[in-house]
Amino acid sequence: MRRRTPRLLAVVLTTAVLALGACADDSAPEPGTGASGAATFPVTVGALTLDKRPEKIVVLGPSATEMLFAIGAGGQVAAVDDNSNFPADVPKTELSAFTPNAEAIAAKNPDLVVLTNDLNKIVDQLTQLKIPHYLAPAAKTLDDTYQQLTDLGTLTGHPDEAADVVQRMKDDIGKLVKDLPQRSTKPTYFYELGPEYYSATSRTFVGSLFGMVGLTNIADPADADGSKGGYPQLSEEALIKANPDLVFLADTKCCQQSAETVKARKGWAGVTAVKNNQVVALDDDIASRWGPRVVELLRAIVDAVAKVPA
Repeated sequence: MRRRTPRLLAVVLTTAVLALGACADDSAPEPGTGASGAATFPVTVGALTLDKRPEKIVVLGPSATEMLFAIGAGGQVAAVDDNSNFPADVPKTELSAFTPNAEAIAAKNPDLVVLTNDLNKIVDQLTQLKIPHYLAPAAKTLDDTYQQLTDLGTLTGHPDEAADVVQRMKDDIGKLVKDLPQRSTKPTYFYELGPEYYSATSRTFVGSLFGMVGLTNIADPADADGSKGGYPQLSEEALIKANPDLVFLADTKCCQQSAETVKARKGWAGVTAVKNNQVVALDDDIASRWGPRVVELLRAIVDAVAKVPA
């Protein structure tokens, strides 16, 4: 879940030894898989060991939900939180990832709970209830995303599928950034989390994606010392003075922002991004999550950058 404005605001596997007799092949199967590629249990990730494949998974966090369905574990997901909305047929419930309730979670009889936040001391509560759980906090880098996909693949019995998703992501991202034009001057951009002008710096997960395509973030000076956690609020005066070449709106759903509403703001008509029709409306959900759809976000960024004169 995205860190929004105040208002909105390794893998260790234990595998069975297969006795294949005198005709056994000298090559051993991959960790966590049998000779045929089928996942074997028990498996261990960090301090969590599962003796058998979980079949009633409760997920609190849209990014984790998307990861599980992407790796083929959707059929094992019994319940997701009220903000998980992709894929469209996820088993959404009244469970909240922001105010998690241990009793409500336990009532679902889960054999695994996947969390993206430790709010309300939910991890301690689940530990006391002896409910297996895996914490997948907000990614800071793409490597974090890849690791979480790998971990979830191991825990759900889909290690091969998870590996495939990770490789596809790496391949797609590599293709997107490979042919970007070389520029003598990097275009500047403003990433809007909300109409109150909160943004994300290059130190954040989403900021790192913009850095991959050679953009300069005008929000970086506002949190040079890191005291804002990578999410500073900019003044309108500072924004207009910075005159970004591109504006990316991650508040189109929550706050109904668009190129038209931006242009209508006082003093914004003269901003380069507005004059050159370089105000890019993003999907709030895709822009706020760190699962496989991050490739879609990067593609939208690359497409926008390609339209900026060299």
